[in-house]
Order: sequence, then structure tokens, then C-alpha cells
Amino acid sequence: MTSSQLWGEELARTYDDNPTMFAPEVLGPTVDFLADLAGDGAALEFAVGTGRVGIPLARRGVPVTGIELSEPMAARLREKITADELPVTIGDMATTRVPGEFTLVYLVFNTISNLLTQDEQVECFRNAARHLAPGGRFVIELGVPPLRRLPPGQLAAPFDVSDQHLGIDTYDLVTQRCTSHHYTRRGETFRYWPSEHRYLWPSECDLMARIAGLELEHRYADWDRSEFTAESTSHVSVWRKPA
Repeated sequence: MTSSQLWGEELARTYDDNPTMFAPEVLGPTVDFLADLAGDGAALEFAVGTGRVGIPLARRGVPVTGIELSEPMAARLREKITADELPVTIGDMATTRVPGEFTLVYLVFNTISNLLTQDEQVECFRNAARHLAPGGRFVIELGVPPLRRLPPGQLAAPFDVSDQHLGIDTYDLVTQRCTSHHYTRRGETFRYWPSEHRYLWPSECDLMARIAGLELEHRYADWDRSEFTAESTSHVSVWRKPA
């Protein structure tokens, strides 16, 4: 069984409530980037969730298949699109296999960090490689661990402070584990929920890709293909399966 947290009914019901994730300036470049890489082939999304990216990509004409661990999340997706349009298999992204061969496998929004061990993250890369056709690409969107933000001697840093949401990350520098503490406002009440992650560095991703037989092709700071630098807070990386 994967170490990923299993997202339940309550989180699935409110997952789409964040309008920022669906803003055209956020979602548009993501879908454009992935559609360009998929070309005339098919795409597989690991941790497809409620279909935030998979559904608009499918409606662009790219055949999309999804793997999702959470049945409540997949049920939310199914309210929006039929199984013929976007089939989903319930399972974990590190080991679950689906039929077919893909020109693109992708993981968005830091989701590989939901796997809480290095071994499982390596297996995720291997699983992507197993599904790829020769010449196909594996794409990950992932934050760069922001450890430079930590004051000396402290292991917690805020990542979002707004009227509706307060987010604080706490870090274990030995295990590379991070807990994101979310405090969300609903009217006059606040809801707290934590999410567990294992952060990993771009160079660590490259080594995992090499173990899986994949080669780094590009690394950008964002979906708009802006340059990745030492100051970048995230990266969109593309690895290619040799032809």
C-alpha cells in the first residue's frame, strides 16, 4: 500500500473551491504545454484528482487516462466527464498499471511529494517509464524546497496568508518530510487539516529519472517555459524515454 494520504469525502468535496487553480492564466499555460508534448498521442495523468487538468486536456482532443488513489476524488471527476471521455483507474501512481502506451505521462501540483518515501518516488518514475512509448515524455510540476526561507534554528515557514487561508509548512530536515498545516475559513469558523509530503530536489528527481531509464530534456521555472534559475521557487521538468 502506498504511503500517500488517502483524501476522503470532505476534502474531495471542497478541493475545487480554490479559484486560483482554475484561473485561465494558471490553467491555460499548463494545458497548452501538455497538449504540445502529447502531440497526436495519448496522455496518462498520475493522481488525476477531480480532473482540474485532465478534463480540459481531454477536451483539447488529447486522449487522457487517469490513475487516482482516492475514490471520492475520482467520483467528483466523474460528475464532470464520462468514463468514455476520460477513463480512471483507482490505484496508486507508484505501482498501478493501465492498458496502453502513452506519449505523455504527467504529474502536476507537487503531487509526487505525496509519496512519503524515496523508494516510492523512485517507483513512480519507473511506473511512468513503463507506460511511455519510446520517445515519450514524463513531466512533473514541483516546488523547489524553500529551506532558505527558514530562519536559523527554526523549522516552520508560512506559505500562504490570506483572509480565507493560512498555510504553514514544518520541516524535518533529516527525513525530508514536510507537513503543510492548512487553516481554512468558512464563514465564522475555521477548518484545520494537515497534509504530509516528502520534499525532493531537482537533482534528486534527475537521479530517479536515470534509475528509470529516462533522460532530462528540459527544465523550466513554470509552464510558460520561463528560465529555471537559482531563484526559481518551482520547476516543470521534462524527461524523455530514449527511442
